[in-house]
Amino acid sequence: MSDAPRALFVNSDRIGDCVMFSGVIREIDRQLPGARITVACGPSAAALFRAAPGVERVVPLPKKKAGGHWLDLLKAVGTTRWDMVVDIRGSGLAYLLRARERRIYNRRWEKGRPKVEMVSEMMRAAGTLAPEIFPDAAARRAACAILGEDLSPVLAFAPISTDPARSWPAERWGRLIERLAREPAFDGWRFMAVGGPGDQPAAAPALAAAGSRGIDAVGKGDILASAAAIQRAALFVGNDSGLMHVAAAAGTPTLGLFGPSEWWHKAPWGPKSRFVASSQTRGEFQPIEALTVDRVLAAVLSLHAEFIGGGSTTKP
Repeated sequence: MSDAPRALFVNSDRIGDCVMFSGVIREIDRQLPGARITVACGPSAAALFRAAPGVERVVPLPKKKAGGHWLDLLKAVGTTRWDMVVDIRGSGLAYLLRARERRIYNRRWEKGRPKVEMVSEMMRAAGTLAPEIFPDAAARRAACAILGEDLSPVLAFAPISTDPARSWPAERWGRLIERLAREPAFDGWRFMAVGGPGDQPAAAPALAAAGSRGIDAVGKGDILASAAAIQRAALFVGNDSGLMHVAAAAGTPTLGLFGPSEWWHKAPWGPKSRFVASSQTRGEFQPIEALTVDRVLAAVLSLHAEFIGGGSTTKP
């Protein structure tokens, strides 16, 4: 074990980017079989990697003034001889470390292409590195506590984003859930709000509309617990946010709502991922308020028809 290769993976400080780049974990192992991996990332995303294969250490990296977080990371990992350093943030840290090989992300490469494709090229992977979620037993127990013993199908929704401009208005989420609850396709379904501890106001109108069919998972556990709960849902709808990427990586059929952000660059990745944008023309932007309830409702019903249809809504 002591002779196993060592790899450092410096990931993003944001949950969404951390998920989009999560395919790097398995690619490191493909290129360095049996590698012992250290992941450094934002504190809010750290739990995502605690059970990832090959990861022996997760270093939460809160941002500090004047780049003080880089000094903290250098102190934490600077004495190790690394076989590979993968730096998603494109910092100069990788050049200060003793490393046999360096893979450093450069935002100038992006040119509007999906981030997943760009990181795959950076890693010189044979194919596209699909994002992945790694729930552990603790996360699954937390999800069971949230969902209870009721086996009714669940639509999970995340009515928040870190950027207010990307957050569909809370009252429209309320109207959407109210209308979905009346749809025959969603007869007997429950509606689960997910988000961080401070997201309760954004979720309140939708939970009120759901009534006794609502599940309040906002602020319940860490991000990996939310991921495990979303993984058990039959469908997911959310703003352009970290939870949207979590849902897509978890394999749950996902609908992302996009306003003035680059859907062609940051859309949820995967065969079960769809999106609806306020402007459908690449390079043009409209406020997210341009998305009507009717349009989002139609997109949700389309998601249901495509992935649920008349079959079973139970997920393994």
